[in-house]
Amino acid sequence: MKQLTVLALALLAVPFAKAQTLEEAIKKTENERYEAADADFKQLIAKEPANSKLYFYYGENFFEHEELEKAHEQWQKGLSVDPECMLNTVGAGKYLWYKGDTTAGRQLFNKALSETKNKNAEVMRQIAEVLVNAPKRDLRGAIALMDKAIKLDGKNVESHLIMGDALQYLTPADGSPAIKSYNTALSIDPKSAKALVKTAQLYQRAKNYELANQKYIDAQKADPTYAPAYRLNGELNLLFNQGKRAAENYTKYLELNNSTEARYRYASALFISKKYCEVLPEVTRVESEGFSNSFTKRMLFYSIYECNNAGAKTPEEYQKALAESDNFFKIATSEQVIGNDYATRGQILSAMGNDSLAILELERAIEKDPSNAGDLYTEIAKLYSKAKKYDKVIATYERKMAGDPTKLNASENYDLGRAHYFGSKNYVEADSAFARLTRQSPTWAIGFHWKARSSYQLDDQKAPKWLAQPWYEQYLNLLTEEEKANPGYKTPTIEAAKYLGDYYVNSAAKDYTKAKEYWNIVLSLDPADKQAKAFFASPAGK
Repeated sequence: MKQLTVLALALLAVPFAKAQTLEEAIKKTENERYEAADADFKQLIAKEPANSKLYFYYGENFFEHEELEKAHEQWQKGLSVDPECMLNTVGAGKYLWYKGDTTAGRQLFNKALSETKNKNAEVMRQIAEVLVNAPKRDLRGAIALMDKAIKLDGKNVESHLIMGDALQYLTPADGSPAIKSYNTALSIDPKSAKALVKTAQLYQRAKNYELANQKYIDAQKADPTYAPAYRLNGELNLLFNQGKRAAENYTKYLELNNSTEARYRYASALFISKKYCEVLPEVTRVESEGFSNSFTKRMLFYSIYECNNAGAKTPEEYQKALAESDNFFKIATSEQVIGNDYATRGQILSAMGNDSLAILELERAIEKDPSNAGDLYTEIAKLYSKAKKYDKVIATYERKMAGDPTKLNASENYDLGRAHYFGSKNYVEADSAFARLTRQSPTWAIGFHWKARSSYQLDDQKAPKWLAQPWYEQYLNLLTEEEKANPGYKTPTIEAAKYLGDYYVNSAAKDYTKAKEYWNIVLSLDPADKQAKAFFASPAGK
């Protein structure tokens, strides 16, 4: 699920009427107080309806709020007020770029640059920001624009921040060029919370928790009102299981931005961090306040299923999770649905005992996102194995292997071997699967028991070569004292001991002492066993 992010918004390079009020509105956007900013922009436009720049930044407020169409509407209004306003021309190009038409978007960017004679640093910054942050990036183009903007206005903090962002994406394995740009921004404004946050995010991507955390704290000290510093620090804390710190940061964030949508962002962060039990009350509250969409429904049905606070789930809880999944699929567009949505619904159905329906959902998950097919094939195969549909177990694992048996782990080879053993009766394939199993889990006794069984089936029963002997012996050698006392191991242990007792009586390795050892194991587990009694009554057993 897409995380809500904060894109940098540049302040005006040249002051104009009501600048302070505009700065306050932009500040609210930066602090993710979109509803409050919306009210401010409406008031500003009511006072100055001919000020085209107001429409551009109002559009930016919608854009940051992930409402691209409403942003576009404001940029178009700005152009209708003043067709010569190149900021709104950039906005129109931004809309096209994010819609996927980069060719038409670039044409508008070039028009804005040409009309301003490549002398307007703010226009350059706004274009570069698109080239850096949009799904389709042009990092070198952004860097070239920021080089020009910095030459025009070297003391503008935003230019250096955008340059740092571009460099960070351009050289993800080397953060030093980006850090240099962020440090330049800080040399201009040592109290730039935004610059400190960007530095923190860079360290976070490098998985350096301590440095990232410290930079977020520095940002909070530099500007205690900069809400994203608390939210992002909270997300960092959640990722590194610092629950107390996360709670403190989110408490402060919600104090600065106590809105339904702020709580939605908090719930989203908890969800991304898989804090499912904590997600539930937050999403429930958000929906009770009238904020509901496909993402809240996704969070609900995942979290109801995943939350384990109450221990074993009741049928009612699974039914509730399933109902919320129904609600999700009713309102989610095909673009919003991801493979894991089907997979989670399948797991819910499986937990309810509806395995056939679960398999259908898991198959849909594979179709939607083939990159996660491996684990889903395993889930499907295990459901077929549970139903003893061995032909389908085999077919499913063959789909997963795609000709490469190394794609199966020990548990999967165990299931596949048993499917061949009981289903297809293809003991050669069963033996191959069990052989892989013993290599992958060389200390798991049961794996050697099944390798012995398949080897026995491949042997000549009339003139045995005793193919199972080394595997049964290894099985018995690997048994722990705990396993020997486990009733579940009684039957395979008797089976192994009987085979080996027979081996040391009837094979070329004849050894009556060893034979007695194994038949005594049988008697210790089943004193009434007729075969063991017959052995000890025979000359070999006396």
